[in-house]
Formats: sequence, C-alpha cells, structure tokens
Amino acid sequence: MAAITAAMVKELRTATDAPMMDCKKVLVEADGDIEKAKELLKERGIAKAAKKADRVAAEGLVGLKIADDLSKATVVEINSETDFVAQNEGFKDLVLKTTEEVFNTNPSDVAGVMGTEFGSYFTETVAKIGEKIELRRFGTLEAEDDTVAMNAYVHSNNRIAVIVKAKCDSAKTAEGMKDVLKQVAMHASAMKPQVLSYKDFTSEFVESETKGRIEAIKKENEELARLGKTLKNVPSFVSMMQLTDEIMKKAEEDIKADLAAQGKPEKIWDKIIPGSLARFVDDNTTLDKEQALLDQTYVLDDKKTVAEAVEAAAKALGGTAEIVDFIRLEVGEGIEKVEDDFAAEVAAQMG
Repeated sequence: MAAITAAMVKELRTATDAPMMDCKKVLVEADGDIEKAKELLKERGIAKAAKKADRVAAEGLVGLKIADDLSKATVVEINSETDFVAQNEGFKDLVLKTTEEVFNTNPSDVAGVMGTEFGSYFTETVAKIGEKIELRRFGTLEAEDDTVAMNAYVHSNNRIAVIVKAKCDSAKTAEGMKDVLKQVAMHASAMKPQVLSYKDFTSEFVESETKGRIEAIKKENEELARLGKTLKNVPSFVSMMQLTDEIMKKAEEDIKADLAAQGKPEKIWDKIIPGSLARFVDDNTTLDKEQALLDQTYVLDDKKTVAEAVEAAAKALGGTAEIVDFIRLEVGEGIEKVEDDFAAEVAAQMG
C-alpha cells in the first residue's frame, strides 16, 4: 500500500476543496492514486446531494447576461437551501458561470445543461459547497433583426430578473425604445406579471379566478361600508377574455337604460356612454390588471396601461412599438417552503 503523505492530502484538498479527513480517507482507499481519489470524492459528493433531495431549495440568486448590443439576453435561477449559502462567493461564481453557459450554448432545458461537461462541473461545485443547490430554470430572448428592441433589468438583491422584447416599425424606433424597455422591465420586476396579455390566460383559469375575486371585493365593500367610505363596484367578470361583443352590447344597453331612468337627454348620451363603458371594462378586468403585463397600470404613468405607455413612447419617436415577449424570474417563486419546527425536532431526537 502506498504511503499517504501530507503533500498528497494537500494536493487533493486544493483540487477538490473537500475536507482534509475525507481527502486522507479516499487516498487510502485509492492507494495513493490522486485521480481515483477525486472520482471517489465526486461520487460521495453526489451521494450527499441525493440525501438532501427531500429538502427544499427556495433561496438563491438569479443571473442575467445581456449582449453589449442588447440583441440577446439570458436569465437563470439557481436555488439553494439557505440565504447564507446564496451569499457565498463560490455560489455567486456558480451562478455567473451557469448564466454564461446558458447564454453561449442555448440549451433547450435544464437536462440539456446538466448532461454536459458543464453539468459535471456544476455537480462538483455543489458537492464542495455542501448544500442542496439546483439549477431550477432559465430563459433567453433574442432580437431577430434590428427592428426588434430588447432590454433587461436585475433587481439590486439579485433575486428578480426581467427581459422585455418589443417589435418596432424601424431600426430607428427600436434604438429609441431601449431605455423605455428598461423601465418596463423594472415595472415588471415590481408588479409581478404572470403572462404577457389576457389572451394568454386559459378559460379554465379565468373561470376559477372569477368567483374568488368577486367575493373578495364584496368582503372589501363590507369593510368600506363600516368605515362609511365609497363602495367599489362589484363586477360580474374579471378579464377581457369574458367581455364578448354580446356582453359589451348589453353593458351599453344597461348604461342607456340607466341614463334614461335618470332623465338625461339623449343628445348628450354619446358624451357619457364611452366613459361609462370604459369604467365597466375597468371594473371587470381585475385579473388582467394584476397578472397581464400589457394590461397592468404602468407604474411611471398611472393614466396608462403598459401597452399604452409603450405605444405613446414609440409615437413620440415617430414610429410604433409593441411588446411581444418577456421573461420574469424571481427566486423561489411558486416553491412551497417548509418551516422547520426546531423545538419539535430537538424533542424528537431526545425522546
């Protein structure tokens, strides 16, 4: 059996960042073969990661890489179990390198990253850090030509990243819209849109949301009534998806009937009806305004939706622009975190 020297242990530890005693142990098993010892450590790193599989990784960071000419951008989310590890320089470097890898290679899914040589590097790095870490998701947008404008934003906490893409009428307009799209990306960071447009909702989702949202407004009105404040209109619908031509026609007829009941002269109805219909739409599209980017009230101009603000900005440049895609990643979004009961855990171990 080969003698295991301190120099060999140091060499293996430097190469793998594994604990010293683990390095000595695998060197003994490998009869002093450094490369075989590395493989043993790698295998045990993977084994340790597997034991963590039932734990929840809901912390972490997002990464963003965008081309200098803003023609391509990639966002990546990597999760860790604790925020402490997410602030580790090794973890930050892993996020940076993974983002660059995705940007450069355009993989189709997570498996397409992890099944490569880079995936082996990712796994080895995770083993060194010693906590459950996962590449959860990523997305890339590219400009097909110079009439497409793009920009991106990553929040200062590195937990939210957004890319926004717009189709413009010309390269000149596209160039002028880049700063506007950065502002829209910042808007999306704060306002959490889930889809681009109400047209992206499924009818089943809209139906499931309708009853709950209407009940919530009714409950809110109970509190407003108690406080003697103006009540909100209780809607019948929550999305433009539900406002068919028939529904809008009936809404107009109801408005006319109400105007007649109030004794308003018909000659002024044309001035009143458009505003009343707009309020009807506003009251009956709460889901759109909450979750659809184009339909949200723009944070920098609450008189306009995001779509209207983009249209107005393009018009000021002498052109047209329409947001056609976006990606928003927020660390841990949709992951149910398990709250540990520390006292119960200690009691169970002592029992």
